[in-house]
Amino acid sequence: MSKYYLAVDIGASSGRHILGSLENRKIVLEEVYRFENGLHSKNGHLCWDFDRLFTEIKNGLKRCKELGKIPSSMGIDTWGVDFVLLDENDRIIGDTVAYRDLRTNGMDEEVAKIVPPDELYARTGIQKMAINTIYQLMAIKKETPEYLERAKSFLMVPEYFNFLLSGVKKNEYTNATTTQLVNAKNKTWDTELLQKLGINPSIFGEIFMPKTVVGNFLPEIQKEVGFDCEVVLPATHDTGSAVMAVPANDGIYLSSGTWSLMGVERMEPDCSMRSQRLNFTNEGGYNYRFRFLKNIMGLWIIQSARRELEHKLSFDELCDMARQNETFPSRINVNDASFLSPANMTQAIRDYCVRTHQQVPESTGQLFACIYHSLAKSYGDTVREIEEVSGVQYPAVHIVGGGTKDDFLNALTAQYTHKTVLAGPVEATAIGNLLAQMLKDGVFADLTAARAAVAESFEIKEFH
Repeated sequence: MSKYYLAVDIGASSGRHILGSLENRKIVLEEVYRFENGLHSKNGHLCWDFDRLFTEIKNGLKRCKELGKIPSSMGIDTWGVDFVLLDENDRIIGDTVAYRDLRTNGMDEEVAKIVPPDELYARTGIQKMAINTIYQLMAIKKETPEYLERAKSFLMVPEYFNFLLSGVKKNEYTNATTTQLVNAKNKTWDTELLQKLGINPSIFGEIFMPKTVVGNFLPEIQKEVGFDCEVVLPATHDTGSAVMAVPANDGIYLSSGTWSLMGVERMEPDCSMRSQRLNFTNEGGYNYRFRFLKNIMGLWIIQSARRELEHKLSFDELCDMARQNETFPSRINVNDASFLSPANMTQAIRDYCVRTHQQVPESTGQLFACIYHSLAKSYGDTVREIEEVSGVQYPAVHIVGGGTKDDFLNALTAQYTHKTVLAGPVEATAIGNLLAQMLKDGVFADLTAARAAVAESFEIKEFH
């Protein structure tokens, strides 16, 4: 009988339940359930529907029971920065507002009045982004301060789902660092920073590492899904899990999905002014590693522009059209704020080209040539910055995640970075989630051994 581990991987547009097992010393995956996710408008804000998502988590667990493949443990990972505040009865306070909501506009200035940007970076090592939890909390403090006054607990999204399953609240390191409220040197909540911001530090719990056991299913959950299971913390930030699955222990990684996260793994943070100037971030990794990386807008731009097409085209068709327009000269800064949550991505790209005095893309082929080349150029620029800051020349870029399937973008990435590109595995986030559970179980001696198993188990494509 195979021993199964379950990764519940929830992204901005969809979630899935993936069972993992070890057969002939190779990791085998089986997707058993998939569901949609997305934002909806509520009370003037963009919100997540956490009640529906939790129902979907339980539906996937029921599917495991139907298949007769009961996992010995499970872990949940999601995107970072978003959270819930719970009251004394453990009920959510307010709406479950998403990071793409515009409530954080101007909140960086409000925080800067209290903590100068240089000091904030020196403390946390986290790059300034409007989506960061620190700015979301400042927006709550400005709009509805009574929410913070009532709050008794702060949980990131996967931690909240863990709590609903087990009744146990545990904050996890990789996701906690995305808040911009964790001290990079002490690796725990920056109490002094929270006090300066007027946020009660007592609502933040002890921070735990991936591999930590949260607890078992509550009796009512056991009854509903038909079995008991141990809930384990993976790297609950999806990028943290994806980086765990990079099949190498050195080199530059690119976690390619809705967001592109590009960087290197380090054992110490770099909170220097130079790193701040280049807008690098020091997010937490497995066993107190640091993911020294840059957040790049990523496939979100391609996905959004594709949704706006009158006639639906496949990604392969869009790549072919982009290839036919390779000489189109215009480039966008993919990290420009105008591309974070525009009403219309195509128009936002055209407006950007007008503002920057470049040729405006008219045809679909021109538009996607502009997007693809701009993304690859951003990757190339980031590689050069990583090498400048670290003083190390890296031979390859390891791409993991959904973007590994885009051969056109991967070939462009090799072209713009002047590196060998190694693409795979596709399901890196789920694999990293499973690795944390397997490491907890003693299946692998350490992360190096786990990564070696990934390299042996999944196809890796090369681009030169």
